[in-house]
Amino acid sequence: MTEATVRALDGLRDLSMIKWYVIPMLSVVFYIYVREIKEAKISGNWDAVFAGLTIFGMDFFNETWNSWVMVLSGRSAFWTAPGDTALRTMVGWNIEIMFMFSIMGIIYYHSMTPGKKVKILGIPENWAMAIGYSAFCVLVECMLNKGGHLVWEYAFWERSFKGVILIFLIGYFHFFCAAIFVIHLKTIRNKLITIGGIYSLAIIMNIIGKGVFKWVY
Repeated sequence: MTEATVRALDGLRDLSMIKWYVIPMLSVVFYIYVREIKEAKISGNWDAVFAGLTIFGMDFFNETWNSWVMVLSGRSAFWTAPGDTALRTMVGWNIEIMFMFSIMGIIYYHSMTPGKKVKILGIPENWAMAIGYSAFCVLVECMLNKGGHLVWEYAFWERSFKGVILIFLIGYFHFFCAAIFVIHLKTIRNKLITIGGIYSLAIIMNIIGKGVFKWVY
């Protein structure tokens, strides 16, 4: 295994690493969701909550298969997060990333003009926002990689044109595609089934990996 992978595995899910700043961060996430749920009860529109849950679920799935790559390759995941953190939850995931993606979908949803079909540079607003946020996430990831906080091992996952396109598509854009898909489903039942399917897939993969094969990631 690479040196970064070994460091990313060190202290994995070690609760002694938790820092006090996690508590106010958790409170902020709770407050945002409580406000959104309160408004949804009044308006009947739960799409902001569903967008938040969808993008976090997609990130959960992404981090799970990325961890599987580490185990199956015996070398490294596509990305590892060996740097300082309040809690490392997987080799490429930590509590700070989890907090960010837990509200990313809500931020995305509220970036769109309510009740209007708007276009940006000829692109429907929801897709333009998806492209914009994905590109911004790639920029942040490149900065984290440059600073050594997010380590890449494979030649195709790098700060090159082809590498950035791959990170854009596999790392982020499909998160927003999933959110758009869920938001445009006609019934709450179908939205909940779709979101449940995303989480179920990630949970099943973790049960297989950690529970059945006893993999550590």
